[in-house]
Amino acid sequence: MSNGIHHVTAISGPARRNLEFYAGVLGLRLVKKTVNFDDPRTYHFYYGDEIGHPGTILTFFPWEHAAAGQVGRGETFETAFRVPASSIGYWTQRFLEKGVSHETPSRRFGEPVLAFRDPDGMRLALVGVAGAEAEPGFSAGDIPAEHALRGFHSVTLLLDDAAATGAILSDVFGFQKGGSEETTQRYQVEGTTLGGIVDLRVVGGFPRGNLGAGTVHHVAFRAADDAAQEAMVRKLAENHGQRTTAQKNRDYFRSVYFREPGGVLFEIATDVPGFAVDEPQASLGQSLKLPAFLEPRRAELEAVLPQLG
Repeated sequence: MSNGIHHVTAISGPARRNLEFYAGVLGLRLVKKTVNFDDPRTYHFYYGDEIGHPGTILTFFPWEHAAAGQVGRGETFETAFRVPASSIGYWTQRFLEKGVSHETPSRRFGEPVLAFRDPDGMRLALVGVAGAEAEPGFSAGDIPAEHALRGFHSVTLLLDDAAATGAILSDVFGFQKGGSEETTQRYQVEGTTLGGIVDLRVVGGFPRGNLGAGTVHHVAFRAADDAAQEAMVRKLAENHGQRTTAQKNRDYFRSVYFREPGGVLFEIATDVPGFAVDEPQASLGQSLKLPAFLEPRRAELEAVLPQLG
């Protein structure tokens, strides 16, 4: 069984602006600076906590001239992070000072929520979680540790119908059906704090979205190792008629992909080997890391990748 969300991968505009927002404004650590293995003239940034634990990792393909995307049915509507409930006021004030587009704090499923957007318009939220203040907080910037983000709270998916997606979340990934609010059905992994919630919002008849800057490319779920991943792949095929891609080595985890019945691209990513496999924990994210097959092209790629300042 999985233990929730491994990572979320999105598309952004200029790399430097993306770095300034996620590391500077939100205080996430850049745990890996590499390239898109399929389009190596583009960066692939991984942000997370101090060591990039699964459940804390938000990743981006920053294309300098990416057209804006449009969120719609069959896509991830919102990616939410956990903070202590007492920190919502701090973040509201910080967003005002930094000019971050945000909504008035509200409540969902009994928790305070501060919805906001990044410079590309990507929909994000901070959810105040009771007891999160007892967890260690890590900030790469000027944010006091007590207010720092504590990994993922949830993702919200927009779907025509929740039943088939919910069945996969339950049967394959170990989520359990929880409460509902209006058109949103919550699925939750018992005993998992990081990334343990997926909210399915039913929006029948809503137009489909377009991928682009400000939209999520895929959501990845955790598998402890190759054997656990293989068991999930088998269950997907036997119980849900879903085929995945062949396994792909992403250096820091191994992945398979499939499009779930509602149209959202899902990945199953292994927890191993992690981000410290090719550089020490103390210097994660500082130098450009390339997969072995791209290493001979390092000089060429370093010359075309955008300057980060």
